[in-house]
Amino acid sequence: SSRRLLSLLPQLGRAGALRASEHACSAGLLLFSRAFADDASLKKTVLYDFHVANGGKMVPFAGWSMPIQYKDSIMESTTFCRKNASLFDVSHMCGLTLKGKDAVRFLEGLVVGDIAGLKDGTGSLSVFTNEQGGIIDDTVITKVNGDQIYVVVNAGCRDKDLAHLDKHLQAAKSKGLDVSLTLHDDRSLLALQGPAAHEVLGALASGVDLKTMYFSDFKTFDVAGIPCWVTRTGYTGEDGFEISVPSSQAVALAEKLTANDRVRLAGLGPRDSLRLEAGLCLYGNDLNETLTPVEAGLAWTIGKRRREAFDFLGGDIIKKQIAEGVSKRRVGFVSSGAPARQHSVVSTTDGKVVGEVTSGAFSPCLKKNIAMGYVEKDFAKPGTQLKVEVRGKQNDAVVTKMPFVPTPYYKRPEPAKK
Repeated sequence: SSRRLLSLLPQLGRAGALRASEHACSAGLLLFSRAFADDASLKKTVLYDFHVANGGKMVPFAGWSMPIQYKDSIMESTTFCRKNASLFDVSHMCGLTLKGKDAVRFLEGLVVGDIAGLKDGTGSLSVFTNEQGGIIDDTVITKVNGDQIYVVVNAGCRDKDLAHLDKHLQAAKSKGLDVSLTLHDDRSLLALQGPAAHEVLGALASGVDLKTMYFSDFKTFDVAGIPCWVTRTGYTGEDGFEISVPSSQAVALAEKLTANDRVRLAGLGPRDSLRLEAGLCLYGNDLNETLTPVEAGLAWTIGKRRREAFDFLGGDIIKKQIAEGVSKRRVGFVSSGAPARQHSVVSTTDGKVVGEVTSGAFSPCLKKNIAMGYVEKDFAKPGTQLKVEVRGKQNDAVVTKMPFVPTPYYKRPEPAKK
């Protein structure tokens, strides 16, 4: 369990209680069953030796050996990212491309987003749904052009996502649709995050003006002479970039980026605290196949055009939920006492159980306990006073708007009103 991990890593301190998880498929994958164990059976990214050489503390995560932190504490690493820039190795995630004149049509049958409506070179968060409207996975989808869609899915969900895609791909091909899938296992993925990210990347980028590259934009250009696919996005709530690079050149790129004094390597520990402060969901904790986008507060990912037909898996159920409402909602909390954890029971002040925490931690930036979870809709209004049970104690909690910290994404300016 995560508590077992903490007992083996006392040097992580209070912030070490942050669940060292990022994008994973099930709650079982989110919790380390062991800490410094023999990792011979684990997969390694091409940056493994680079991590170890730089003091990375490697732990099992979703079948991979990944760094939870480096020489600085998780508290220090989290606050550094908010003020400077951090480099994360997220090469364990699964990148793929769908190609063909029917690629958009095919994908829109499986996700809720308006992929056809995206401009070339732009993307958006979306979710794969099942027949009951439950979330199979959350994903970032980029429309490179009308015939080419770049998708990044979560590390722990890779096998079930690919099986799901293959099942529907075979059905599509049997109907004559022109669509194919290519995996990018020959590429690595780095995330440069923080207010200094644009400055650091801009100094190494060739032939592109990052001032005209906005949140969710996708471009291909050389970084330090290395051909890369770059998306202005990330999982920290900060401005930043995810950089797909040929694996043979991933170490060289990481060395170039971290040569800047404003960049430090960061691991899964601060990644989890950063995403929670930003109010971002973690699959397996805050999202799963029994929760719908409406319940999860992700109805905004359902494109306006998609709401006309709801022609994706589970569309009828989600349409009904939007029209009639749902019985529970994902909300944020600020609490007293010890930090709330996943599965902490949420009650009213007079003892009625009304929900459960799905993610919780001590916020390094706010210096207070934060959490998110699901409560009955009548108790979802910001300012509602509740209780969370932690280690047998009933601690005060208040429903709080998310994100907990500002998210300074570099967004495209709104058109001037006439």
